[in-house]
Amino acid sequence: MENFFKLKENGTDARTEVVAGITTFLTMAYIIFVNPMILADAGMDHGAVFVATCLAAALGSLVMGLWANWPIGMAPGMGLNAFFAYGVVLGLGYTWQQALGMVLISGVIFLILSATGVRRWLIEGIPHSMRSAVAAGIGMFLGLIALKNAGIVVANPATLVGLGDMTSAPAILALIGLFAIAALHALKVRAAILIGILLVTVISMVIGINQFGGIFSAPPSIAPTFLQLDVFGALSKGSETGGAMAALESLFHVVLVLVLVEIFDATGTLVGVAKRAGLLKDGPIQDNPGLSRALMADSTAIVAGSLIGTSSTTAYVESASGVAAGGRTGLTAVTVAVLFIAAMFFSPLAGSVPAYATAPALLFVAGLMMREFSDVDWENITESAPAVLTAIMMPFTYSIANGLAFGFISYALIKLLTGRAREVHPATWLIAALFVLRFAAFPAG
Repeated sequence: MENFFKLKENGTDARTEVVAGITTFLTMAYIIFVNPMILADAGMDHGAVFVATCLAAALGSLVMGLWANWPIGMAPGMGLNAFFAYGVVLGLGYTWQQALGMVLISGVIFLILSATGVRRWLIEGIPHSMRSAVAAGIGMFLGLIALKNAGIVVANPATLVGLGDMTSAPAILALIGLFAIAALHALKVRAAILIGILLVTVISMVIGINQFGGIFSAPPSIAPTFLQLDVFGALSKGSETGGAMAALESLFHVVLVLVLVEIFDATGTLVGVAKRAGLLKDGPIQDNPGLSRALMADSTAIVAGSLIGTSSTTAYVESASGVAAGGRTGLTAVTVAVLFIAAMFFSPLAGSVPAYATAPALLFVAGLMMREFSDVDWENITESAPAVLTAIMMPFTYSIANGLAFGFISYALIKLLTGRAREVHPATWLIAALFVLRFAAFPAG
């Protein structure tokens, strides 16, 4: 391990790396309960998605650890899974098999962009305020989903949305879970989110509104999702009624959003966590071979995840907790991978977790993501107005895609109308133009 992971060179040892890996796993283990719940709404088999989530996280973390030698855990991404279920499947009418095909296509494109350097060009060209707004907007979107799952927010014919029955058990338990997670997080308990989910689940069983399904068992079959992606169906969706052009427009719409969100999410996390760990040098990407390999690792994980049967896999910002515990090499990520493999044997427990138990986790993660708003330049209206529009359009149109579209188009237009067109990078102009074409093809989509 010393020779492979270069432990002494990075100022660490095996014990520190293993402890860091356990710390990272505990902070991101909530995904094994939340991801199956979200993708089940898209019609996918809960047990198979549970296994796929664990395997995708393990494979992605192994690649990150063994190839890039970075202490970063990987798993299906929050926000990306919501777009998969509520945007692509329930919103646009794709089957979940076709949506997995879209994930594969976006993963291949992402891999090409990472290998050719286009990914870096796009990241450098996207305004910082827009990157912050996208994270905050996805947080607001997740918050709305969580409130809906808990019955706290309900449909209202007069006002579109309204307050649900706050005396109902799901609403009360969801709030208890949220307060517990927030308190534990404030007390610096590593597994705060995971403990909150389990606390609500246990209480629901004690009061008799939920059934205990056990804790350990052999992993469920992954057959219902393994290699079930429908790439041809994804490519031809819409051609039945609108011909080849309609199919191309539909494909473009979904893949564009997947790739953009993957770029924002994964790259921002990789750079941010690597800086905390002291793994990045000043200068171009060529001077940071670890970053180049890490970018390729998370791109590869997306492709692998789609084949196994889950939404896009990405780097987890919770890896910062492991870095804070001393993690500096890929041994931390390998430890995370081993623990995700072990987690496959907890499928009865995962099946016992109700939607209102994962709602507090979603709400808390939403709050963490909305902190990105603090990085917006609020004194500059040409930066803040598009950022706000990006964020609020995601929950209010129930679409991450619409938020991205409104944000990029408004950013380019406001800069143009205020004589600041030169401040807009070609990458932003390109993305804005692509979204204009998207609105022309799907004016009400």
